[in-house]
Amino acid sequence: MLQYHHMKVLYDARYIRTDFHDGISRYSMELGHALAKLTDVTFLIFDDAQKAFLPKSAKTLTIHAPISPKEPFSALILNKYHPDVVFSPMQTIGSFGRRYKLILTLHDMIYYRHRMPPPRLAWHIRMGWRIFHASYVPQRLTLNAADIVATVSETSKRDFEKVHLTKRPVIVVPNAPQRLERYLKKPVNAPKDTATNLVYMGSFMPYKNVETLIKGLEYLPGYTLHLLSRITPERKSEYKKMTPRGAKVVYHNGVSDEEYAKLLANNALLVTGSLDEGYGLPLAESLELGVPVVASDLEIHREVAGKGAVYFPAEDPAVFAERVKQASSPDGYKQLTKYGTAHIAQFNWKKSAETLLKAMQSLTK
Repeated sequence: MLQYHHMKVLYDARYIRTDFHDGISRYSMELGHALAKLTDVTFLIFDDAQKAFLPKSAKTLTIHAPISPKEPFSALILNKYHPDVVFSPMQTIGSFGRRYKLILTLHDMIYYRHRMPPPRLAWHIRMGWRIFHASYVPQRLTLNAADIVATVSETSKRDFEKVHLTKRPVIVVPNAPQRLERYLKKPVNAPKDTATNLVYMGSFMPYKNVETLIKGLEYLPGYTLHLLSRITPERKSEYKKMTPRGAKVVYHNGVSDEEYAKLLANNALLVTGSLDEGYGLPLAESLELGVPVVASDLEIHREVAGKGAVYFPAEDPAVFAERVKQASSPDGYKQLTKYGTAHIAQFNWKKSAETLLKAMQSLTK
């Protein structure tokens, strides 16, 4: 059992969304719950509604929102609470004048390769986003202001090292899947003949390359592609124009976690043709549920899915279809499920929290 000395820990929970979780929000919530089981934690929030996503009876400290003009001066505000260490699941919390140890998180480098910011952000935030990611210099200055930098995968850590993104030690505090099985009344429906439902969970940004999945249906008669996320009318129209005659594509336009679980559990495979990826959480969620994956051949996909997936060149619809047929056969499905379940077991929030706590201890001895 991990032994620890007493520390005053402030955990930045301000990125937890109260409408629906994105990747950062879920990471913040799940890691926070796991860490609170190991040590005493006070959670930084800006909205009382965030308390519902924290451990019961969690101690909280209300400060400004992450997009507030006060953010660059966060350290001057937090100093008066005398923390030993502050952890943020992002890297933008202000560090000027801090009198405590600081661990910042950069999840991946995908926004250097695709600099389009999330559309929900205000225009001036989006402009600052683009400027920030136009060069490595702002990121280096930000990360070097910490004592330790955390990231969520070995792939991201290698990416940081390739471009010398920080002088600080980099630790991997892995992402982990949510347990979708809790939403199911029945176990996963493994195929007796062929798994004919193809489930895609993700955005429709150009680099997500959903086009290859749609074009691949030409070689997959009898299969149905389920696109789960919210989609604009313009994007939907583009996809419909390229859909092969007779192919079936279902546009769900947003689903709950329960609906997501039920779709994966119903004679399905998870599919993705992404040209680039920061992590690929849907792969982990699918494998944890016991559902195999057909994925584009990316380094991060192989780290997350291992032998629980079959891989294809991202822009080759015909090979995508071949891999689907391989994975959806009863024997292929059974073998991939066995490998995938074993592989994904190494990623869990308890182990991630222990890694983070060990890093905190090393700073406060």
